[in-house]
Amino acid sequence: MQSSLIGKIEKAKRYAQETERITLSEFSVEFRGDNNTYTTEYKNGKWHCSCHFFPSWGRCSHTMALEKILSNMLPKEALST
Repeated sequence: MQSSLIGKIEKAKRYAQETERITLSEFSVEFRGDNNTYTTEYKNGKWHCSCHFFPSWGRCSHTMALEKILSNMLPKEALST
C-alpha cells in the first residue's frame, strides 16, 4: 500500500474519533420505530418527521433520539432537548 494512502487511512481514523469536527447541516434518515418506519430529516435549519406525532408538537421521539445520537455534530439551533 502506498504511504500516502496509509497516511489518509490513519487521518480518517483520527477524524472518526473527533466527531466535534463535524457539523451536519442537512440529512435524511429512515427511522424504524416500534410501529412503522418514518422519514426523519434535518433540513433548512428545522426538523421534520413523517410520524403522526410530529406535526402537533414539532418534535417526536425520532427527532429527540437523533438529537441525542448526533448532539455534538448538530448546530446549536437543532438541539431542543
